[in-house]
Amino acid sequence: MTTTARPLRRPPATKGSGRPSLRVERTLQREGYAVLVGMDEVGRGALAGPVSVGAVAIDQSCRTAPQGVRDSKLLAPHARERLVPRIERWCLAHGVGHASPAEIDQIGIMAALRLAGERALAQLGLEPDLVLLDGNHDWLTDPAREGLLGLMGTGPVPPPVRTMIKADLRCSSVAAASVLAKVARDALMVELAPGHAAYGWDQNKGYAAPEHLDALRALGPSDHHRRSWRITGCTDEGSAP
Repeated sequence: MTTTARPLRRPPATKGSGRPSLRVERTLQREGYAVLVGMDEVGRGALAGPVSVGAVAIDQSCRTAPQGVRDSKLLAPHARERLVPRIERWCLAHGVGHASPAEIDQIGIMAALRLAGERALAQLGLEPDLVLLDGNHDWLTDPAREGLLGLMGTGPVPPPVRTMIKADLRCSSVAAASVLAKVARDALMVELAPGHAAYGWDQNKGYAAPEHLDALRALGPSDHHRRSWRITGCTDEGSAP
């Protein structure tokens, strides 16, 4: 059976609201989706390293998310790291999946997102009734793009998906998934950094920061770069913090 993602309307902002909540998730649970999985990706715009997807499963037994949970881009690194064990204790199950630069080069970034998402879901040990994705595009259950079936076979049957713009700012499960994915991916880039010191990955995490671009122009790409992106001609526009 195929599934079609339906976008969710953003609930109106309430006065004083600035933190994600479980309001959207509870509405979906009342519709019959008992086990929900919030998912979010990080590293999509990086020049080096994997693209990573976090997944956080919740049900009615999961009460208010740990204080401080919000979109990972809004948190300092030490704050994200402190939240990880609290999120893991709070949620029903969790996972982070990665797709490597070689896989991104082979199948493209959108199919790589799906691959990383499927790997995150496989770590949960449960079948979700619904997945809630940040954004307006269902990259998880779209028909496989060129090259994906050759890499994975037929793949698992995808779960139903709802998309929601700014879900990482409004939905606690998606914000928590963003934190887990960001911390896991940052740790991978810091681990790789000593062997490729010129690129500055311990600081820029593979994004297009000036020192990273300077090293690319001087040294060219490493095995951890996304070579299909013609990255030696990049500018530093859109670099991530």
